[in-house]
Amino acid sequence: MAAAVKSIVEETLAGANPSDADSNFSAHTRANFGKYAREDESGESYMTEEEFVDAIVPRDEDYHKIKRAQYGILFRVADRSNAGRINLQDWAIFEDLLSKPDAEYEIAFRLFDPDGTGTIKYGDFLQMYKLSKGEDSIPFDWDCEWASLYIGGKRKRHDMTYPQFAQMLRGLQGERIRQAFHYLDKSGSGYIEPEEFRRIILETAKHKLSDHLLDNLHTLCNISPGSKISYANVRAFQNVIQEIDFVDLIVKSATEKAADGKITRTDFLNEAARIARSSLFTPMEADILFHFASLDEPSGRLSLSDFVKVLDASWRAPVAIVGELTSEAAATTRTLLHKVLTSAHHFALGSMAGAFGAFMVYPIDLVKTRLQNQRSQRVGEMLYKNSIDCATKVVKNEGFRGLYSGVLPQLIGVAPEKAIKLTVNDLVRGKFTDQTSGKIWWPHELIAGGTAGACQVIFTNPLEIVKIRLQVQGEVAKKVDGVPRRSALWIVRNLGLMGLYKGASACLLRDIPFSAIYFPTYNHLKRDYFGETPQRPLGVLKLLTAGAIAGMPAAYLTTPFDVIKTRLQVEARKGETKYLGLRHCAMSVYREEGIKAFFKGGPARIMRSSPQFGFTLAAYEVLQTLLPMPGDEAAAAAKNAITSLGMGKDSRLPLNRSRNAMMLILDLDENFGRPRGQPPKGWSPPVLGGKAGVIGVL
Repeated sequence: MAAAVKSIVEETLAGANPSDADSNFSAHTRANFGKYAREDESGESYMTEEEFVDAIVPRDEDYHKIKRAQYGILFRVADRSNAGRINLQDWAIFEDLLSKPDAEYEIAFRLFDPDGTGTIKYGDFLQMYKLSKGEDSIPFDWDCEWASLYIGGKRKRHDMTYPQFAQMLRGLQGERIRQAFHYLDKSGSGYIEPEEFRRIILETAKHKLSDHLLDNLHTLCNISPGSKISYANVRAFQNVIQEIDFVDLIVKSATEKAADGKITRTDFLNEAARIARSSLFTPMEADILFHFASLDEPSGRLSLSDFVKVLDASWRAPVAIVGELTSEAAATTRTLLHKVLTSAHHFALGSMAGAFGAFMVYPIDLVKTRLQNQRSQRVGEMLYKNSIDCATKVVKNEGFRGLYSGVLPQLIGVAPEKAIKLTVNDLVRGKFTDQTSGKIWWPHELIAGGTAGACQVIFTNPLEIVKIRLQVQGEVAKKVDGVPRRSALWIVRNLGLMGLYKGASACLLRDIPFSAIYFPTYNHLKRDYFGETPQRPLGVLKLLTAGAIAGMPAAYLTTPFDVIKTRLQVEARKGETKYLGLRHCAMSVYREEGIKAFFKGGPARIMRSSPQFGFTLAAYEVLQTLLPMPGDEAAAAAKNAITSLGMGKDSRLPLNRSRNAMMLILDLDENFGRPRGQPPKGWSPPVLGGKAGVIGVL
């Protein structure tokens, strides 16, 4: 019975034991092992500690909290035979261990159970602990009443099982802080100096705290009268650290609900009471959280960017991140170059998105143009009754390709047109947007959109006049025999530079209000209706829907200017009124055809502009995600820090689980895994569990 229980325990802790046959290992496991392994003289692949560390913790990560070399201690867990090297089977078992839901605790347990017996002997545990403890560290009494609850009293020690060991680690940091406070409070007054508090935290929780917290620990004395720190202050600080993930959840939930993205201490406590079943944070704990978060923003209303300095252990001061820059001039040059490259990147993405959107709706645009150019007062000129009739006749008379007459110059021209519009709108909105709250005043939204619409006309007008003449020549050729079909190049040469900008005033009157209506409507639909936030980006379907809805009022309300522009840019036929300018055209259309003529092609324009801009904006945002600006990895990491806070969100399983395991191990002492130089005098490798433990210098 005992043997069966031991077998079950060993199987539980070791996970599935792969077969010796390489064929039983997954391709993923073999690929990961083969990427870092080396071969010995016999051709067998293996990893030493160096390759193992490379496999679980990439070199390009930030290790300013837990040094990369310290992860080598986990090699003792993977090296089951204490051979100083691991094979594919050892790696497979360790990789399987990383996939377990409680991998962090099991890794820590196995470190102190090198023989895999399923229990940890007190003597072995204490010996390993002493080897790793710093010489000047605050002492910890393992004979205390708290420790005896897990390992027994002095006279009757017992081995620890995995659940007992895990639970001990859970409460260890609090006991270390309690003992350290008593050790430094020589007078028994219940107070210690700020420098002594800082020493306690650096020795017990340095690996879990951000640089911002560590640099300002001494300021904790300022949350209450006096210049010393009480045990209540220390315990409250420790509780905030212990519940850091729950603090993260509350802060994100509260700031999302705030109109300006900022919250007060009262907002935090109210949100905590709403989320939790019982009150979890005391007033002092809330004071401590807001004290450290508001050191750079003492207004009392804090945003996510203020809290991230407290909650994200990987946060670093900007000066530390850019410390490699040797001079201010170098930094300025790099910034300017980056801005230029970023603008070029946005321009390229806008070009691709614009061409995609234009191609998708081009047949509707052709129908719209022919309806607007139709002059209803001439007998026999009523070629088309409505949009459907027009599309049907185009396909019947000119074939399906007739729906794409003039599409090539449209695709060539629409790329820079849409790119300029999207880029200018982004730039102007960025200038007017509050960088702290992310809010923008609605008149500034109108200015940003209108400016984008005005800037695009330099490309829009030549594109429109060539496109329109290509679109209508099909119906002329059908009615009049012998009329040649002109190419886009012939039309450009025939018009000349000045002719290409005929109707530009009407184009401005159409494009400025269109963009001023479209962009603010699109952004408000995304944010206010669909609920887009930095933490919850929208899917493609919602982006398309927002773009399509925003295009409806923008397209229909600017139809009169589009009709005037079309009439000015189409070459007048024999017997038709030749318009002399914007005002003359408007007056002539009103006099000859009535007010309804200004809304010809309005429905077709909605059917074209609405989905076109939906496709364009959706494609633009999707392309920004798929093709990010090269070199923006640091900015993306900073954004993720603000929106995710905490360190446990990394999707790379080996690094994430290994890092969390190291955090548990370092709760015992900050020096675990650090190179220690020469071993102590008289020291020799210990014998653990009856075998020579190849521990090395931990």
